[in-house]
Amino acid sequence: MAPPRHRGAINNGFQFSIGVGALSASLINFGTEKIKDGWGWRISLALAAVPASILTLGSLFLPETPNSLIQRSKDYGEAELMLKRVRGTTNVQAELDDLIKASSVAKTMNDPFKKILQRKYRPQLVMAIAIPFFQQVTGINVIGFYAPVHFRAIGLGESASLLSVVVTGVVCTGSTFISMLIVDKLGRRVLFLVGGIQMLVSQVMVGGIMAAELGDHGGVSKGYAFLVLFLICVYVAGFGWSWGPLGWLVPSEIFPLEIRSAAQSITVAVSFLFTFIVAQTFLSMLCHLKSGIFFFFGGWVVLMTAFVYYLLPETKNLPIEQMDRVWKEHWFWKRIVVEEHSTHKMETA
Repeated sequence: MAPPRHRGAINNGFQFSIGVGALSASLINFGTEKIKDGWGWRISLALAAVPASILTLGSLFLPETPNSLIQRSKDYGEAELMLKRVRGTTNVQAELDDLIKASSVAKTMNDPFKKILQRKYRPQLVMAIAIPFFQQVTGINVIGFYAPVHFRAIGLGESASLLSVVVTGVVCTGSTFISMLIVDKLGRRVLFLVGGIQMLVSQVMVGGIMAAELGDHGGVSKGYAFLVLFLICVYVAGFGWSWGPLGWLVPSEIFPLEIRSAAQSITVAVSFLFTFIVAQTFLSMLCHLKSGIFFFFGGWVVLMTAFVYYLLPETKNLPIEQMDRVWKEHWFWKRIVVEEHSTHKMETA
């Protein structure tokens, strides 16, 4: 439903709202930690019902999208009215025609999961797998684990773990808000690349400090602890305006309607799968690699940044219904999608 020129900001607003919710939960947990007689966790858990209730009630008033109305009905009048409402203008005929055309193509597809395996959808399939995979191997779990250690090192005591979550939550939410403001101006690739470099530099520096000063069983001085905490915030900020929100934004806008349901399902499934794998293997890897785990995930950041630079085209300000253009004009993907298109035309002739 979002207009192309504001699609990035609105989509990143989804991630920003999640960040605000997570930060609110962290603040509640931090505030209720010292409540005695077992009431702290009960209050914290009960307050989770508040946003859940708002979400449930709000869904009752959520309108259908123009795409959904077109797909479920042959009467396009309601879809046109909704499109005029969300765009704030009566000049929507060209966009409506694009939506109707895309819907007509989508209705001819009986098996989108089989369809997405075709050669002409190879770029979308690669992105549906690679982007959520890379998002999970950025190393954000490393930061989440080590932050409490450094908070304790500068004398913050028993509440260090909860306080570290609050601090990183503030930084991450703030950087995601900045991403909302600039993603449609600078583009997706710029934020991916800048965020990747930012995460890599901070990870290498933290890993180096940890290896040199902490060792396997030692400690760090307060000066180094403050430096590492600063670098942790730099890393979280880099993630917050790049792979955090963009890992969901880009997949949401590159899939044509006929394979969108299958492609989005693959994206979410891959994300959940590698979230589980990283969570289950992280502590074992940490015990074996120790400070080297920062360099391990830093290597993945190098790979994903190179992937974006060479293989991900810019998608800002382009209507979703016309997104196939970016693949046909890309230096690498055009060899695949254009050849497939030419082959299909020859077979039809």
